[in-house]
Amino acid sequence: MTMPKRPRPRETVTTYPIATRSFKVKTGDFAAPPSTSGSFADFWNGLPKILAAESLRKVAAAIHAAKRKGKPVVVAFGAHVLKTGLGPVLIDLVERGFVTALATNGASGIHDFEIAFHGKTSEDVGAVLETGEFGMSRETGEGIFRALRAGRKKGVGYGRAVGEAILRGRLPYRHLSLFAAAAKADVPLTVHVALGTDTLVQHPGMDGALVGEMSIRDFTTIRRVIAGLGGGGVWINAGSAVIMPEVFLKALSMARNLGHDVRDFTTVDLDMIRHYRPHENVLKRPVLSGGASYAITGHHEILLPLLAQALVLGLEDRP
Repeated sequence: MTMPKRPRPRETVTTYPIATRSFKVKTGDFAAPPSTSGSFADFWNGLPKILAAESLRKVAAAIHAAKRKGKPVVVAFGAHVLKTGLGPVLIDLVERGFVTALATNGASGIHDFEIAFHGKTSEDVGAVLETGEFGMSRETGEGIFRALRAGRKKGVGYGRAVGEAILRGRLPYRHLSLFAAAAKADVPLTVHVALGTDTLVQHPGMDGALVGEMSIRDFTTIRRVIAGLGGGGVWINAGSAVIMPEVFLKALSMARNLGHDVRDFTTVDLDMIRHYRPHENVLKRPVLSGGASYAITGHHEILLPLLAQALVLGLEDRP
């Protein structure tokens, strides 16, 4: 058996001057301490230029650049975004031209309609599931199905149909409806329904052919939006772990198949935890041929207002 060589003495270890080393963290990147008299701009500029804080700045910069270039900025969101009270924030971004299209799942339409109609939404599921009352509010189903039937005749898709119905019906809290704001601003808001996942499927008026047709119309709309993302657009996935990442991937593939050069754009994932599909279908696969992606993990009710305030103040390029 060959014996191992005797290790070299510690005294022979080679070192080098620290000045020749590369560094990932520098004091110039550190956060500024809190101030009792500072503005939001001071707070924003005082965030560390490290990890998620720096990513947030880059996302703001990408959105500003897209707006200047006339490129789409799309927010694809799950219903939790509306349930955490962020409708007014997104409405403001739509009205200011920072968000040029929105896409969501079926549950968002339900919550948005209830907010516009009643000023309240989101059930305590555990308290009503045992009695079979969960998801059974009459006005919600009747209102949305009525909106979809009218939209079908008019030739619009699911999201526009709901938004126009809220405006047409002059619902008392329509000023808080993201769907109504999108319709009023003529901004696409598409709804992508997974049949069997929303409470509407439980209602007497459920019409699978109607829901499917209206949702497919919206898929065509969002595919056309995605076709224009190349060269500087932004796609933000906020709080959708499965449906919107899958819709994005299929619509992107179809847009490229039809000959659109959808490269060199920015994708973003904002959520409380990181999931497989947003990572693969939003952050990784779509930008393999060019572009940038950012994952910023945290609560929507904190992250989205922070980003929106920075956009409104134009802070992305400040030191």
